[in-house]
Amino acid sequence: MGSSFFLLPLLSALLANAAQLTVQSPRFTVSSSDGTQLRSEPISLVRQPEHPVVLNVSDILRLTFQVVDKDEGKGVQPHQTFLRFFDESTGEEGIQPVKTSPSGKAKFELKMARPPSSFPPSGDAPLKVSLFLGSFVHSPEKIDLFNLIVPPSLPAPQHPDEPTFHPLPEIQHTFNPEPKMPPRLISAVFTALVLSPWVVLVGLWSAVRPKVPHLFSANIFPFTASLGMFEGLLLWYWVELRLGQILLYGAFAAVLTALTGKRALAKIGARRLGHK
Repeated sequence: MGSSFFLLPLLSALLANAAQLTVQSPRFTVSSSDGTQLRSEPISLVRQPEHPVVLNVSDILRLTFQVVDKDEGKGVQPHQTFLRFFDESTGEEGIQPVKTSPSGKAKFELKMARPPSSFPPSGDAPLKVSLFLGSFVHSPEKIDLFNLIVPPSLPAPQHPDEPTFHPLPEIQHTFNPEPKMPPRLISAVFTALVLSPWVVLVGLWSAVRPKVPHLFSANIFPFTASLGMFEGLLLWYWVELRLGQILLYGAFAAVLTALTGKRALAKIGARRLGHK
């Protein structure tokens, strides 16, 4: 980094002493679409033309010049040659490259019927046309050529989907009222229906009068546990499960309850026959 710092003054001196570029015989010509020449003037590098260049919709602008070394006076080919069209009122600009031959001769043509895509949108203010020259061995050069008046640009065509990107009216949501609790009488009735199987079970249990040790035997307790599992499954369905899940789990629980109940009833019936 230190060596680069010491090279900066040397590079600045080389750029200051670099050869400069200029143009010879710059001229513009305005003609109509049928080839009629409307205006043709040389371009002064000291001052711009008194009147701006005016183009109609079908006019053609031709610009010719030769890039030369200012000291030696011979034609050179810059590494970059382009025209800049600038609208000071809007800040819009367009850059158009210009092809230059090895001898430095250049020719540019602008057809207003089909302007290049880089041409800026135009309004009421004239466009300032400047020529920029860039080279690795010469100092960069900017030359103001003339002011250009062109027809105002047409508005951009509307895309078919353009209206969909506009702000839409705010969506007003209408929320349903909070669900009301059912009457207490209905809640009590359905609670009794849910608990009724246990009432029936207790009644049957009292009818058969099982002994407490027999209730926890290996043949009867699985049936009681499966009934408790059924009630827990219904509670789980009320809290979290979906209908498809409760039907699947309930099918397995029903098979298990039926098997354990059949075994328990068979065991109780065998005991009663044995007592008789």
